[in-house]
Amino acid sequence: MQQIFSANKIFTGTKWLTDHSIIVEDEIIVDIIPSAQINQSTNKITNFQTLVPSFIDIQIYGAQGKLLAVQPNADALFSLYDYCSSGGALHFMPTVATNSYDVFYKCIDAVKDYWQQGGKGCLGLHIEGPWINKIKRGAHIESFIHSPNIDEVKKLLDYGKGIIKIITLAPEVCSEEVIEFIQLNNIIISAGHSNATYQQATNAFDNGIKTATHLFNAMSPLQHREPGMVGAIFNHPTVMSSIVPDGYHVDFAAIRIAKKIMKERLFVITDAVTETSEGFYPHHLAGDKYESNNILSGSALTMMKAFKNLVQYCDIEPDEALRMCSLYPAQVLGLNDLGKIEKGNKANFIELENF
Repeated sequence: MQQIFSANKIFTGTKWLTDHSIIVEDEIIVDIIPSAQINQSTNKITNFQTLVPSFIDIQIYGAQGKLLAVQPNADALFSLYDYCSSGGALHFMPTVATNSYDVFYKCIDAVKDYWQQGGKGCLGLHIEGPWINKIKRGAHIESFIHSPNIDEVKKLLDYGKGIIKIITLAPEVCSEEVIEFIQLNNIIISAGHSNATYQQATNAFDNGIKTATHLFNAMSPLQHREPGMVGAIFNHPTVMSSIVPDGYHVDFAAIRIAKKIMKERLFVITDAVTETSEGFYPHHLAGDKYESNNILSGSALTMMKAFKNLVQYCDIEPDEALRMCSLYPAQVLGLNDLGKIEKGNKANFIELENF
C-alpha cells in the first residue's frame, strides 16, 4: 500500500527540502520528490508543516509509574513506548541501572516478551552497571557494585544474547579479558560511572570503547593537572558521548562548551525515570527532575523537550540539534536505516510542530 506524506519542510538528516513529498510503500521510503510532481486529484496525500527523522533515546528507565527494574514486564515497555513516541522518539533503549542479576534476567525476559507481543520501537536492553566505580556511583546501589569475573559476564551475556545491546561500565574496574569478551559479542561498551584517569580513559577509547555515558555526570572531571575522563572524551578524535540536556544534570553553558569541542561526537539521551516507591531506586519528582535517596537520579525529559532545550538554551542550530537526537544515536548503534529520511530507509519520521 502506497502512502504519500507532503510537507512544507523536510529535514533529511543532512539538508532541508522545501515543498517535497515522501512516498512510502510497506513502511519503506521509495522516493522523495517535489510535491508539484504529485497528482493531487488521484492520490491520497497527508499534509504536514515540518517532517524530521524520528528521535532515538538509548537510555531511559521507565514511564507512567512503571520503572522497568521494578516492573520487568512487557506492559512496562508498552508504557515506555507510549511515553517515548509522544515525545518524538519512535525508537528507544530501555535501561536498567545497577541491580541484582535476577532483575537483569527479568528485564531481558521482558524485552523478549515485548517483541513477541509485537511491541514497537524497542532496540534492545541497556545495562548500566554494576561493573562501575563506587567512587562515581551517583544514585547507584553500592552493595551491588563490583569488578566482574569472566564467568559471570559470560553467564549474563549468554542469557541476554540478542537482547543486551549496550553495557555501561567503568573501564578501570574491568579486566581486558572482560572488555574484549563483551566486544566480541557485538555489545556496545559505554564508559561511565568511572573515576578513570585521563590516560586510563584514553587507553580504553583507543582499544575499542567507542562511546561514553552522560558526559560530565558520574565521571572523573576535567581539571588542569588531571584532565580525567571528561578531558579524555574531549581530546579523543572519535569517541562519542551522550549528554542529558535538562539543565540539572549539566548546566546549559557546559553543554555549549562541550558542543564546540566535540561537534558531531555529542548526542542526546533523556536518562528519564518515573515515579516509584518500590525497589532499590525510589524515584520521586522534585520539580522537573527526579531524585532517589536525596540524590539526582534521572530526568523528566522527553526527546522533544531535549531538542527544544538544545535550541533555546544551548544556542545549537536546529538542524544540528535534530542530528543530536536522531542521526548521532543511530550512528552509535550502527543503524544506518535510522536517523535519516532517504530513499530505501525505513519510514521513521515525525512531525515537528510549532517550528
